[in-house]
Amino acid sequence: MVNLSCTISSVSLRKRVPLEVILPSEQLPESGRFPVVWLLHGLSDNCSSWTELSSISRYAREEGFAVVMPDGGRSFYADMASGPKYWTFISEELPKVCRSIFPLSERREDNFVAGLSMGGYGALKLALNFPGRFAGVAAFSAVADIRKWIDDVVIKDAGLNFEMKMIFKSKEDIVRQNSDVMELVSRRAAEKVELPALFHACGSEDFLIEYNRSFRDKVKECGFENYTYLEEPGVHNWEFWDRNIQRALKFFNGISGKGC
Repeated sequence: MVNLSCTISSVSLRKRVPLEVILPSEQLPESGRFPVVWLLHGLSDNCSSWTELSSISRYAREEGFAVVMPDGGRSFYADMASGPKYWTFISEELPKVCRSIFPLSERREDNFVAGLSMGGYGALKLALNFPGRFAGVAAFSAVADIRKWIDDVVIKDAGLNFEMKMIFKSKEDIVRQNSDVMELVSRRAAEKVELPALFHACGSEDFLIEYNRSFRDKVKECGFENYTYLEEPGVHNWEFWDRNIQRALKFFNGISGKGC
């Protein structure tokens, strides 16, 4: 297993940014490239949080996945109205740069995306905008109904409200930017698009549980079948996320056909 902490120069962000990468083995698989999980952090975290606060390195080695953990700041993985273009970085620039440096597969069946909280939202956003890129997606404790969350929570917090307006000018802007995952699910259903297999988990005592249940109901209403929803006792913490990233990697392995 190889754990790397590095810095890359980003054209999209116009700065050097940190990056964490796990390669599960020094020896390449027969294909010459590793299957990869693009793993996103939450609002108060950074790219090193997964490696510092969970056992992702051990799980990646056991399941045979490379893991790429970029830094998304507090951007909600968006091209900010008044700030850097994190969506362009995450969705376009990062995969190209990483594949030019590391032996990462480009095949849909070898690519997966996951994240927690803000990163869970970001993972859903990536998978729903680019369903042809990913075989699976996992979202933990996600901000899965972002417009309702803004109405319920953000508007009552002056600091957070200011931050969100720096990201999205308005709630309507969220839809225009293809950043409302609830709306994207409905759109993909109308288009009859095959979605990546989805593993979705949230603790029943998590303060975001209502928004995860809303997303669950929307997915079921739209008739998508390759969907696993897990709700169990738990709160918004690393104990829950560590347990469920392990489950998600096994879920991804089942999709890829590599076996566990």
